[in-house]
Amino acid sequence: SNVLRMSSGIQIKPKTAVQNIKTSSPLPRSVEAAIKPQPKPSDKLNPKTIDPFSAYSQPPSTFAAIYAKGGIPCRLVHGSVKHRLQWECLPETVPFDPLLVTLAEGLRETKHPYTFVSKEGFKELLMVEGATEKAIPLLPRLVPVLKTALAHSDDDVFGRGLDALVQLSAVVGPSLNGHLKHLLTNLSRRLMHKKFREEITVALEKLEQYGGKATVAIIKSKIPTYCSIFS
Repeated sequence: SNVLRMSSGIQIKPKTAVQNIKTSSPLPRSVEAAIKPQPKPSDKLNPKTIDPFSAYSQPPSTFAAIYAKGGIPCRLVHGSVKHRLQWECLPETVPFDPLLVTLAEGLRETKHPYTFVSKEGFKELLMVEGATEKAIPLLPRLVPVLKTALAHSDDDVFGRGLDALVQLSAVVGPSLNGHLKHLLTNLSRRLMHKKFREEITVALEKLEQYGGKATVAIIKSKIPTYCSIFS
């Protein structure tokens, strides 16, 4: 009954309703988005779920790649008032080489949680007992890294680099004097901006305080307008 006969004798079968309906139809984008699992907000803070090779972080920095692999033995913990670091082991037992250098490299990061972990990790590692003896041998590797942070165009990166420099000076004292010239050029440039003038001046005074009177001549060689705290 579904076959039509034409005068020429050719038989034609009409398309059925089933044939007119596509076997599959794509889901609306809104439905696909609802079905697709969404990442949890906490995943952004978990080093195991951070993809350093994502579109937002290519090419990955050294610090981001190490952090993503779990190579930094501390993690960010959110508090009701402020964040803090939780170490997987006592900081006193962590080798400074290469962790302290890696944390210094992380000061150039501009994304959370790298910015917090690198800044706090560097500070807390320098607070452990015996930090002076552990940090001094690393100065030839730390100074170039800090110099890069101080030369960064991002103001926050520069601020973290300046804080780290003062923290390092407080630990190693006069041992930093031999490397100080390499860092003062960038401070001299930023000193011309009113925004950083007071902050840099305070940092220079700290460097002199921790480095001793010999530091004055070193600072003045790059920043002639500096006034010694001992004068």
